[in-house]
Amino acid sequence: MSETPITQKIHITGIVQGVGFRPYVFNLASKMKIGGWVRNTSSGLEIVASGEPSDLDRFIQALRNHPPTLAHVDSFEASVSEYEQYNHFEIRESNSVSTEFVPISPDISICDDCHRELFDPADRRYRYPFINCTNCGPRFSIIKNVPYDRPLTTMSEFAMCADCLQEYTAPSDRRYHAQPIACAKCGPAVSFKIPGKTELFAEEAISAARALIREGKILALKGLGGYHLACDALNRDAVERLRQRKQRSEKPFALMCFDLNTMKRFVQISEPEAALLESPQHPIVLLEKINGVSALDHTAPRQNQLGMMLPYTPLHLLLLESGPGFPEALVMTSGNFSEEPIAYQDDEALTRLQPLADAFLLHNRPIHMRVDDSVMRVFGKQVYPIRRARGYAPEPLKVPHVLPQILSCGAELKNTFALSRQGYIFLSHHIGDLENLETLSSFTQGIEHYKRLFHLEPTAIAVDLHPDYLSTLFGQNLSREQNIPLFKVQHHQAHLASCLVDNDYREAAPVIGLIFDGTGYGTDGVIWGGEVLLGGYNAVDRVYHLSEIALPGGDSAIRNPAKIALSYLQAAGIDWTPDLFPVKSFQEEQRVILAQQLAHMVNCPLTTSMGRLFDAVSSLLGIRHHISYEGQAAIELENICDRSENQTYDLPINGSRIDALALFPQILKDMRNGVSHAVIAARFHNAIANCCLVICQKLRTSTGVNKVALSGGVWQNMTLLRKTTQLLYSDGFEPLIHHRVPANDGGISLGQTLIAASLLHAL
Repeated sequence: MSETPITQKIHITGIVQGVGFRPYVFNLASKMKIGGWVRNTSSGLEIVASGEPSDLDRFIQALRNHPPTLAHVDSFEASVSEYEQYNHFEIRESNSVSTEFVPISPDISICDDCHRELFDPADRRYRYPFINCTNCGPRFSIIKNVPYDRPLTTMSEFAMCADCLQEYTAPSDRRYHAQPIACAKCGPAVSFKIPGKTELFAEEAISAARALIREGKILALKGLGGYHLACDALNRDAVERLRQRKQRSEKPFALMCFDLNTMKRFVQISEPEAALLESPQHPIVLLEKINGVSALDHTAPRQNQLGMMLPYTPLHLLLLESGPGFPEALVMTSGNFSEEPIAYQDDEALTRLQPLADAFLLHNRPIHMRVDDSVMRVFGKQVYPIRRARGYAPEPLKVPHVLPQILSCGAELKNTFALSRQGYIFLSHHIGDLENLETLSSFTQGIEHYKRLFHLEPTAIAVDLHPDYLSTLFGQNLSREQNIPLFKVQHHQAHLASCLVDNDYREAAPVIGLIFDGTGYGTDGVIWGGEVLLGGYNAVDRVYHLSEIALPGGDSAIRNPAKIALSYLQAAGIDWTPDLFPVKSFQEEQRVILAQQLAHMVNCPLTTSMGRLFDAVSSLLGIRHHISYEGQAAIELENICDRSENQTYDLPINGSRIDALALFPQILKDMRNGVSHAVIAARFHNAIANCCLVICQKLRTSTGVNKVALSGGVWQNMTLLRKTTQLLYSDGFEPLIHHRVPANDGGISLGQTLIAASLLHAL
């Protein structure tokens, strides 16, 4: 017996445009004999569906439970409608309202179907470097404005040929309304250029680029969100030449292999790590080296990990295709001089990168928004972000609050900004260190782009408490110009709030915050960084902190851990004897000046930084006295740890102070007794972890609080994170760690947003 047909209206929000949702709905409706229509709106996807109740129920359940692969559904509402009955199903024109918005899909790595077609001689896009469909390809990097339609992308200058247009307009085709759709007849093209000498095109260009790499030379490659510098990762001379040109003496390089099997020759890959490498985002993943395999050691000196990624564009696949004499791994580092933003515009790249590269592999599809590669690792079985960019941004974070439109300007290092609207926070892609005009320009351009894409006009601004950060100065100026409220947010409270948002924490009850990093401006003018906070979005109390130590020379001490080590030794009453590694790293006259500087506290700001404590211990063990990149001393200290060592040092708590000075006599005793540096490094890590447990036990006893948030850049130390969380779990605590945004300063803007919202009484 047939049922009486009814009509239902369905509204879906989230990342539901540009991901093949409309043709998916069309094909599903056709298969299930559902009439009606589907269209994009300014706020999501609207569907009107007619059919028998049982058929409609199956249709709705399929949409709810099995959306397209790239879709991210935030809300799904279905209700009986008074719309007329429909006998057939169609895709209607979009309905746009200027005040509404819809999240935009990030750039997506090449899908399996396009990968297969790329290497199929029978396919019309065989070996075409820009093959894509609704399930993959550029998104965010090519969007100029909304709605996300081809005329408002950098693909507007490429008129579709008849074949592409047919695919683009056929709902049954997986390239239906794929805005970057193209082929060799009508789309972008690749070229190889040696400035002033050679220019080749198409397949010849790729062959010339491969030959250049085989010769041990350096290639500037235009990718999805900017330029890379590529060379043979197994060629030590080529890598060293790249280091010299790029002025990057020791910092690890990212590497790319053609496939997982090739990658497994160099690194260990667990199932969760393989899944992350092959995910639609295709990030760089930090992976453990295989013991005894040293072929790539020079790409990451004194490291136990390599940052590896798989090809995420068809051009990458064609470049890395296996062949006689072609390397199994390429360095694939950002196309810039150190500390500059990645080059992304062709004229700029040809000028800026010419001193770095021997030749260029270019294409003529413009990049509208530069986007760096994302960097992730796996902790346990969960993703643990280090840098959030390509593949993830601008996907928003959904929060359980209706937020005002707030601009949060982030921190100075590893900058991101954030914009909020309704229940979304749009955390930007990684901007970088705001230490020059080029990066500041990228920061300001990014803000304007996000405002335009998501129809945002901030009514309040949040900045870091540090008065000299360029992000703070920008926010202050904008606040004055637009006469809107400004909120100055303490750095470590922002870290705590960031971790709470990351864990979808909705409660008013306080949590314990173990907030450990290198630098953050404290409310007392001291440089904080070893902080134990109690509170949440609304307010925090600073309940414990590392004891203060002088930083001789201020910022110069950050680059010279030996200075910090000597400062700790002096404060602990330990003589600077000639047998100590940090003492030996200075000339006698330098030591005299440093001693006087510390005695009179001349240019010696105080800090409670946990990051600086790790630096000091690294120097004390003779591991690293001077650094060439942020965190180097601490990373190399962690890398030597004996993972089997269970003993620890005493780290006393005196009042509200964690007495780090007490560690140094114990470490020196072990050193002079011949205890290995690997064991000493492990005992130091154990001491920090055990101290965290003791503090949390004290606070649980006095307050009843059982949740513990771990945030700040020091928690990128996997040894410390593992030891601390194990201790906390075993004692019944609930640790909260990051899994969507970085624990480092890349998450600061997110925390600033929630704190500003709280001060506006929006939470």
